[in-house]
Parts: sequence; structure tokens; C-alpha cells
Amino acid sequence: MHTVLELSASSPWHSQRPASLPVLQSEEDKVNQQSPSAQPGEVDLESIKAAVRTILKAVGEDPDRDGLKETPRRVAKMYAEIFEGLHLDPARHLQVSFAEEYDELVMVRDIPFTSMCEHHLLPFTGVAHVGYIPQGHVTGLSKLARVVEEIARRPQVQERMTHKIAELIETELQTTGVGVIIQAEHSCMSIRGIKKLGSSTITSAFRGTLKTSLSSRNEFLSMIDTRSRG
Repeated sequence: MHTVLELSASSPWHSQRPASLPVLQSEEDKVNQQSPSAQPGEVDLESIKAAVRTILKAVGEDPDRDGLKETPRRVAKMYAEIFEGLHLDPARHLQVSFAEEYDELVMVRDIPFTSMCEHHLLPFTGVAHVGYIPQGHVTGLSKLARVVEEIARRPQVQERMTHKIAELIETELQTTGVGVIIQAEHSCMSIRGIKKLGSSTITSAFRGTLKTSLSSRNEFLSMIDTRSRG
């Protein structure tokens, strides 16, 4: 069972200054006085808004023109959404399981996701194939998709994301085997730099029987390749 502690900070301390002396403040200082810093588990929207205004100015734009006035707010809201996985515990989804004498491979494939590359803060989008061999109990199929979704919502590299999903399932479900394969297109390769639109990156992580048994791993791979025929 996981317990989340909510911590509340005391009122911000303000220094005493003579009223006759003007106080020079940076834009960041003004933002910090308007709103306390975000508490643990929260996103500091005001700091993001200030940073976006700074970036717009730095590239030569006017953040106060009509088309950009609301951009800092929109970007701050967007980051709060796409990085919400930093403040969530995906393990909680796997704490719901059911006793079941089933010891064959269970797979949910083609789970769509979007994550953010930590190198350029650009998205990579693709699908995850997740499978495990249970040991006396199974979890709900939707829980695997929820794990992928929440782990995806943070800045990271695809390799780490792949291993984290596998490790979490192995630890929480006490499986005899876990397999995760992720295939994604990275916009840091398609819209900048080498600009190779359509190229995909594939990563894998295997644990337990799916790592040590060639036949089990081949079964996992064959289930990914099998497609329904209409």
C-alpha cells in the first residue's frame, strides 16, 4: 500500500524594505511573489509561463502580441498534462490482482503512447507490446495499458522507459517472465537534425523465463507478429 503525504509550506517570507527605496525585480521574482512555489507532487505553472515568455523573447518574438498572449498559459497546462507521470505511482495499478491458475503467456499489444525525449523535449510516439507469465494470479488487462500510459508521461529515453515497464511488472506481479517491446518514431530525428521522417526505434526488455528460454521468447515475438485477418 502506498501512502502519499501532502506537505504544505509556510507563508513565504518577505524582507522588510524602506518604503522610500524602489525595489528592482526580475520577471521571475514577480512570478514567485504572485504565487508560491509548487508543492511536492505539483507542477509550478507560473514558473513555466515565465520561462515560455523568456523563450519567446529570446527567439525574437513579442509574447504580448495577440497570437501569443495566451501561449505561456497553454504551454504550462500542456506540460502539466504530458509530465503528470512524474507525480503518479504506476505501481498502484498492479496492486489489484486475481487468483488464477494460469501459467501461460498473457499479452496486450499495440498499446499506443506518447512520451517526451529528455534530450530535446520533443515527443516520441509509438506502441508498446507488454506480456507476462503469471504465477498464481493475474491482473486486469487494462492495468497494463495504464502502466504504459503513466510511465510514458515524463521526460526520458525510450530505453529507460522499456526497462522500467518490465521491472515494474516483474516486481509487482511476481511473474515468472516479462517481455516488453516498444516501437516509436522520434520527432527529434524527424523534424530536426538528420530529419529522417518515418524511421522507427525498437527497444526490448525481457525478464525471467522470457529472457532465459528461447522458445518462450519466440512465442512472445510470434504473438506480436500475428495480425487479425478480416
